[in-house]
Amino acid sequence: MNQIIETLLSSEEPSIRYKIRVGVFCENPDSLAIRNLQTEVKRSPRVRSLLAKRDKKGHVRPVQNPYSKWNGAHWVLATLADIGYPCGDKKLIPIRDQVLDCWLHADSIREQVYAKPPRTRRGRGIPVIQGRARCHASQQGNALYSAVVLGLMDKRCDRLAEHLIQWQWPDGGWNCDLRAEATNSSFWESLIPFRGLSRFGEATGNEEASTAATRAAEVFLKRHLYRRIANGQIMNGRFVKLHYPCYWRYDILFGLKAMAEAGFINDSRCSDALDLLESKQLPEGGWPAEERFYGPANSQKSGCDLVSWGGVSKTRPNEWVTADALYVLRAAGRLTM
Repeated sequence: MNQIIETLLSSEEPSIRYKIRVGVFCENPDSLAIRNLQTEVKRSPRVRSLLAKRDKKGHVRPVQNPYSKWNGAHWVLATLADIGYPCGDKKLIPIRDQVLDCWLHADSIREQVYAKPPRTRRGRGIPVIQGRARCHASQQGNALYSAVVLGLMDKRCDRLAEHLIQWQWPDGGWNCDLRAEATNSSFWESLIPFRGLSRFGEATGNEEASTAATRAAEVFLKRHLYRRIANGQIMNGRFVKLHYPCYWRYDILFGLKAMAEAGFINDSRCSDALDLLESKQLPEGGWPAEERFYGPANSQKSGCDLVSWGGVSKTRPNEWVTADALYVLRAAGRLTM
């Protein structure tokens, strides 16, 4: 284990070194050494590539489509929040405004009550069917998470949190399913709002947000992060494969990472997923990316990222997956160094 940690500490990627020093060795993020490392992250080729599509006003193109997969402003901001970009950078404000203005636009948050479920979604609003908001809550959730972590909060973040709490389902999560019979929250739509509300509650002391995050955690914990309640079977085959990044999708590593951030990693119901994560460790000490949710960088096709994340291999460790796995295991008290 020490060898893989030493390898990551000498990585060419300053973001990997940041994840290890702060996430594994628990160095103070406000220390001069870590602030200097974050400056290195900001100046890295990866970040330059992520921000290369800005226009003269600082907006990420396509300006009118912040959600463009996986290279619009929404995804750029979320990525920067996850890789150690320094807090409070005013140059990110135009990108933040793109994202917040998009997900708080009247067309995005307007609720429409349906007596009978529509066959398809009509426009950008929020259908309400049998008292449940059928929203893509990961959108507002990611916007909230990014603004908090990057030190870019303003009053609009209060509104994001209020809407997420308002749209929360009785079981604690969120779902975009239009079927009237849908009563269980979606893992894909619930993890990121959970992550955003947890960080927001911690940063602001907002008790309603923290309570909502605790309720959302139960959606995952009562299913041991990947098993069906009814029979204990795996809910989705992709949930037990490792990825980086997950974007709005889900796997056990992303789930465990969110649990660690929010302080739930020592709940006994995380143990099964932690055991599974440990079982995926390669002989040389790292963890692989077993699958990917993105297309090749610099491709013109939809779903392509602006940068590469190390590729997929069954036998070769992926730095990003490994760094997050080590963070989770350290938080769970399972890392021996």
